[in-house]
Amino acid sequence: MNDHNTMEQEEIFSKVMRAGRRTYFFDVRSTKAGDFYLTITESKKFTNDDGSYHYKKHKIYLYKEDFNEFKDNLEEMINFVIDEKGEEVISERHQKDYKKETEEPAQAAETAAKTGEPDTSSFTDIEFDDI
Repeated sequence: MNDHNTMEQEEIFSKVMRAGRRTYFFDVRSTKAGDFYLTITESKKFTNDDGSYHYKKHKIYLYKEDFNEFKDNLEEMINFVIDEKGEEVISERHQKDYKKETEEPAQAAETAAKTGEPDTSSFTDIEFDDI
């Protein structure tokens, strides 16, 4: 018998959620006894200095007897974060290279040409107070 099959039982239902460099896998699996459980796997891509890459994975096994309490705690934590900080992702605004991705540069140039406004998509903001 394959060792991998003894550790990871049959997949019944799966969903994938991509989130930037992370990917989350939600898998319903079957135990040897025929009952179901859930695995949640976070996979994050890391790039090495030489350009090669590898993935780090973290897995949670969630069994039916824990579903309700897990769901309640997760919902409580989500509600707390939304109530305290809203739904806007603040951390992106503080990255050095942050640009709100509303238009592609080619679209920005085309829009500028149509409106008669200058295309500022490739401009860099400079603070002259610092000079």
